[in-house]
Parts: sequence; structure tokens; C-alpha cells
Amino acid sequence: MVLGELPSLPHLPELPERGPGADLVGRTAGLLVDLFVELQPSGWRFADRPGRDARRAYDHLSRDLDTLEELAGSHIGPLKIQVCGPWTLAGSIELRYGDKALADPGACRDLIASLAEGVTAHVADVRRRLPNAEILLQVDEPGLPGVLAGTVPTASGFGRLRAVEASVAEEGLRAVLSASGAFPIVHCCAQDVPFALLRGAGARAIAVDAAMIPVRNDDVIGETIDAGIGLLLGVLPGVDTALPSLAATAKPARDLWRRFGFAAARLPEQVVLTPSCGLAGASPPYVRTALARCREAGRMLSEAPE
Repeated sequence: MVLGELPSLPHLPELPERGPGADLVGRTAGLLVDLFVELQPSGWRFADRPGRDARRAYDHLSRDLDTLEELAGSHIGPLKIQVCGPWTLAGSIELRYGDKALADPGACRDLIASLAEGVTAHVADVRRRLPNAEILLQVDEPGLPGVLAGTVPTASGFGRLRAVEASVAEEGLRAVLSASGAFPIVHCCAQDVPFALLRGAGARAIAVDAAMIPVRNDDVIGETIDAGIGLLLGVLPGVDTALPSLAATAKPARDLWRRFGFAAARLPEQVVLTPSCGLAGASPPYVRTALARCREAGRMLSEAPE
């Protein structure tokens, strides 16, 4: 479905409803090097050795990669893969005998180093399977604004973990983005997307929900566009609903460009229209229709508005 509807920019789908190990955190935790996780009633937790949950995550990803190689082994052009970012992981995985990894700076450093090594190996595997593809690495950081604001709850849920300094967060994210040599994209579908930090960390494109771009961030968003950073704008609902027209689908991107007065010719070069925050909760027919709508509306960006 993805290869058919998005031939110019396909991606490796994530299907979290298959269960533990296919979810955002568990799937990426399976890539960690010399760090292992297990699933507890409270969520993911570091473990002494790999167990059933780690094997399940590995098996899910291995089957997905086998299918990708079978169907797209000869693909030429960009192909996007996704992993969970280090700070969202740190705010989600608990230490073996304590709070979340985010509470321990040393644990965060170990997690970042392990993730960078694991992502490098993952990208190399995809490149081996699809030798003619240009790999785009999307790092999902929905938890990053909360990490910076100090609003991530403790493991008990009764407190909040101390905020991480922006410079530390930027350095950690940069280590993961730069490790594999893939084209780096950061996705953040939360409020208060830290555009300047993401640029500083080396993101060459930023994926955001168009509805989450507040006017008060005009300066930093304008600087991001002016710097040539790509934007993947979420413009369609991620669950089954009646879709807007083609013109209405393209309107958020046109309105954003008009707001800043950038040359219209740059719009189709710099913006990709996407669903908002994925399609994990949507039915297959809606997924197909939404992907096709994004592709068709994206073509409209190079045309003069009516």
C-alpha cells in the first residue's frame, strides 16, 4: 500500500497494534546495543539480559525488513525509516531499580550511546537490503517538549522529573542524528516544538502537525524555513473521518508560506504533506485514501492557487 500510494517517498510502516515490541518505544528499544528491556505492568524497563519481549521486538522488525526487501529491494530514491528519539525513550523506560532513565544523567548518556550505535547498524542493514535507496532517518521525539519543560512524570506518577537543559538535549539528539549518515528528520507532534534546538541538533527536516504551529513561534519558524529546513506538515487526521478537499488539504501549507512571504516556488521544494502523527489508529481503506490524498495535494503545491 505504501509503495503504491507513495512511490516517490515511501516509508517502512510501523504497526503498533500488533502488540508489545511493535510500539514506538519497544520497537526502538530492540535496536539498543548492550542494553535490554522487558515489559512490566508499568511499561518498559531495563533488564539484565534479553528475554521474550526483546525477541518479540526483534522478530517484528526482522519480518518487516524482510518484506521491505522483497517488495522494494530495487527501489531507487528516498525511503524513510523511523525510530524513537533518545529523550522520548529516556522518559519512557524505567531503570531496573528506580525511576525512569531520564532521572539519571549517566543512564541517559548510556542510552544515547547505545541508541546511536543501534541506529547506525539499523541504517546499514536497510542500505544493504535496498542498495539504491537514499535512507531518510526520522527520529520521533513527541516527549522532547516535556523533557525540556520538566513535565515528565516520575515512575510513581506523583512527581515530575527535573527539566533537561536545552544544550544537553541538543547534544544528545545530535549524537543520534549524526551517527548513521542518513538524511536526518525529527518528528515532534506535541505543543511547543523546539525548532531552534532541532536545527542545532542537525535536523535537515522537521515533521510537525500543522495545527500545532502557533503564531507566537513566528520568528523561529520563519528562521527555520529561511534556513532551508524541510517541513513535513501533518494536514490530515490520523483516524477515520471524512477527508477535506484537495484544496483544503493543501491550504495549511499555502497559508503558512503566505504568512511569512516566502517565494511560492520554494513551497513544493521544501514542504511535504503528511497525515497528522501517523495512521496507527486508522483502518486500511482510510490509510490508502489518506496517503493518496497527501500525494495529490502535494502536487498542487507547485500550482498557483485558484
